[in-house]
Amino acid sequence: MIYECMKMVEQVRETAYAIHVFHGNGYLEKVYENALSHRLRKIGLEVIQQKPITIRDEDGTIIGEYFADMVVNNSLVIELKACKAVHDEHRMQVLHYLKATEIEHGLLINFGSYRFEIQKFIRSMKGKVNSENQL
Repeated sequence: MIYECMKMVEQVRETAYAIHVFHGNGYLEKVYENALSHRLRKIGLEVIQQKPITIRDEDGTIIGEYFADMVVNNSLVIELKACKAVHDEHRMQVLHYLKATEIEHGLLINFGSYRFEIQKFIRSMKGKVNSENQL
């Protein structure tokens, strides 16, 4: 299972990098979202765009709703950005999506910089999150 997830993450990373090389930076985030979704579906992955994420209080009361840019194979949350630099609030956004969905793996991909940026997050069963920078 871990091997399959790592293989999927590598497929997403390679696909996102190819999009960055082909399109460059400068488009709106939605363009990159559509391109990545299209290409991932072409290689056989299940992609849900703008997946609703419900935030609940400790008693189960709904207190908010967000939308993850993508969820791939129900096991990987992808948050996309098209900005000059990734900031802590972008990283926190991914961490909160992982917590709310109980999905273990997440990627933060920034298409807005001249240099391709991708960061991977892993949520352990204890709720602790680790991250790794990738290029």
